[in-house]
Amino acid sequence: MLPKNNLPGRSPQVNVQVWILALGRLLSQTGTGFTLFYAPIFFVNEVGLSATAVGVALGSGQITKIVGGFLGGSLCDSQFWGRRSTLLLSAAVSAIASFILAAANNFQILVIGKLLMGLGIGLYWPATEAVVADLTEGGDRNEAFALTRLGDNVGLQLGIILGGIVLSTTGAYRSLFIIDAISFLVFFMVVYFAISETYKPPIVSEISESKEVENGWIVAFSDRPFVIFIAVNIIFTIYVSQVHSTLPLYFKNFVPGNFSAANISLLFAIHTAVSIIFLLPIAKFLSRFRAPQALSVSALLWAVGFVLTDITGTVKTGNFFWAVITLSIMAIAIVSYTPTMSALVADLAPKKWRGIYSSISSQCWAVGYFIGPPLGGWALDSSPVVINNFWLGMTFSVGVAMVILRYLDKAMEI
Repeated sequence: MLPKNNLPGRSPQVNVQVWILALGRLLSQTGTGFTLFYAPIFFVNEVGLSATAVGVALGSGQITKIVGGFLGGSLCDSQFWGRRSTLLLSAAVSAIASFILAAANNFQILVIGKLLMGLGIGLYWPATEAVVADLTEGGDRNEAFALTRLGDNVGLQLGIILGGIVLSTTGAYRSLFIIDAISFLVFFMVVYFAISETYKPPIVSEISESKEVENGWIVAFSDRPFVIFIAVNIIFTIYVSQVHSTLPLYFKNFVPGNFSAANISLLFAIHTAVSIIFLLPIAKFLSRFRAPQALSVSALLWAVGFVLTDITGTVKTGNFFWAVITLSIMAIAIVSYTPTMSALVADLAPKKWRGIYSSISSQCWAVGYFIGPPLGGWALDSSPVVINNFWLGMTFSVGVAMVILRYLDKAMEI
C-alpha cells in the first residue's frame, strides 16, 4: 500500500492515492462547473427549447445512470475489471457525451448526449467511492470523503468562475461543453498514470464470481438499515437537483432584479465557495454524531433554504442578497449531507461488496435527478402560484425525510 500523509494540523491520515484522486476530481469537476449551471439557461434561452423539455432531457440521463450504476457496481467488484478500469471507462464515455452536447441543437441530440453522460456518471460513482473506502477506515473515512468532495467543490468553483468569464466576454455557450470534454480526458490521464487498483479479490472461476456478485446484490437489498437509507437518500438528491437544474433558470426568468449570466455566475461561485470553506470543518464536527443525526442537520438546513428561496422570489427589493443567503444555506446543507452519506454507505457495506453498495447508493442520485429536473421544469412552466407553492411544498417534504431518518437511527441500533 502507498504511504499515508498527515493533513497539516489535523489528526486523520489520508492515503496519497486519495489526494491524487481528489486532484483528478478537481480537474474533472472544473469542466463540469463550466456547464452544470449554464446548460438549462443555454438550451432554453439560446436553443429555444421549453423548460419542461429541457427538464425531461436532463432527467433522461438518469435512466442510463441507473444502468451505468448497476454495471459499475458489478465491474468494481470483478476480478476481471476492478475499480481503476471502471474509472477509465467512465471518463472516456463522459468525454464523448460532452462533445455530443457541444453539438446539440435540438431535443433529440440533447437527449442522446444526456443518455451517454448518464452512463458515464453511473459508472463513475461506485468506482470512486469504493476506492476511497478501500484506502480508509474508522474515523478517518468521513474526512477522507470530505477531502474528495472538496476536490469536487473547488473544481466547480473554478469552472463556474471561468465559465462566467467566457460567457460574459464571448457568449460562446457551446465552448463550455468542449472544455468539459477536455476535462474528462485529463481525468482519464490522471487515473491511467497515477491510480493503481485498490481491490484484488481472490482468484475464482468466472462462474463462482458471478454467484458472488449476485449474492452481493441480494445482501444489499436485504440490509434493513441500508434499504431505509436508500429512501431518504433519494429525497436528499431531489433537493440537490433543484440547486443544479431549477434554481439557475428560476433566478434568471422569475426573480426580480438583474440576474444576468455574469450575476448568476457570481451567485453560484459564492455558493461553491461556501461549500469549500465549510466542508472539512463541518465533516469533522458531524463525525462525532451518528450518521442519521448528522443527516437530520442537513434536512433542517434544506427546509430553511427552501423557505428562503420562496422569500427571494417574492420580496420587492434586495433579491440578489436573499439569493446569496439562500444558496449559502443550501451549500452548508449539501456539505452536511455528502460526506456523511458516503461514509455511512462504506460503513454499512461488507468489504467485498463495497462496489455494489456504492452502486446502489449512486442509483439514489439517478432517481433523484430523474424526478427533480422534470418536476422543477414543470413548476417553472406553470403559473406563479404554482411556482411559489412549489418551494413551500419542498419545505414540507423535509418532514418526511426527518421521519425516515428517525427510523434509520433506530434500525442501526438493533
